[in-house]
Amino acid sequence: MELTAFMKKYSDEIGGQYTEYNESLSVVIVPLSGGRFQTVIGSIKNNELYNRQLINFTSKVCAYQSNIDLEVLLEQTAYFNYCRFIIKDGYIQVEAVSPLSSAYEDTIKEMLQEVANLADQYEMKLTGVDIN
Repeated sequence: MELTAFMKKYSDEIGGQYTEYNESLSVVIVPLSGGRFQTVIGSIKNNELYNRQLINFTSKVCAYQSNIDLEVLLEQTAYFNYCRFIIKDGYIQVEAVSPLSSAYEDTIKEMLQEVANLADQYEMKLTGVDIN
């Protein structure tokens, strides 16, 4: 799968906004219900542990603060199809990862959309506002 072509095509399908940074990093601003939007970064990364390429979608939820109950967030991931919470660069983020070699377009679309939906949902739960 060629990430930039996929991200551009998907952005066009959903009426989003697409930005390409390079052949292994693209951004789609995903329109959501209620007139909100969520930024999702798609990237291809090498996993050195398993020696394979991964497709990775991430979206920021909010800045991490010590009063956020991480145990509750971790428990919620049991209900997600593809996503998990991570903390990166001081932000709680939603992430979905798949091996690039077995990435099917319909599944990748579901992953990207789940990242956007969950990041927006938890952003509202944790902050009460639309930040990202």
